Amino acid sequence: MVLCGSNGYERKYYFNEVFASLPEAVRRELQVMCVWFTEECGGILTMEYDQEGRLEFKHITSDYDGYYDEIGADLKIKQYRNERRELLEKLELYYQTLFLKKDSRLLQ
Repeated sequence: MVLCGSNGYERKYYFNEVFASLPEAVRRELQVMCVWFTEECGGILTMEYDQEGRLEFKHITSDYDGYYDEIGADLKIKQYRNERRELLEKLELYYQTLFLKKDSRLLQ
C-alpha cells in the first residue's frame, strides 16, 4: 500500500488519504522528504508498505531520463533511513497496528 510519493517529472506530490489520521507535522515531513528526493535525484519516489508492514522506498525513472542519479538516489534513501529512523519505525508500527491489526506490544 502506498503511503505517499513524489513525481519529479510532473512536479506532483501524492499522499494516500487512507492515512489522513497521521498528524499534520508527520504528513508535512513526508512531503518534504519525497519532494526533496525528486528535486535532488529526479525520477519518481514512492513510500510503500509491504505485506509485513515494513516501509519501503521505491524509486523509478523514465527510460529517457539522462539526468537521473541512481547512485545518489540510493544514498539519499540510506540517509533518510539513518536520519529519520525513529519516524520510519513509528510509521511502520502505526501501519502494523491499525491496518494489519498486529498487537503493538508484540512488535517491540
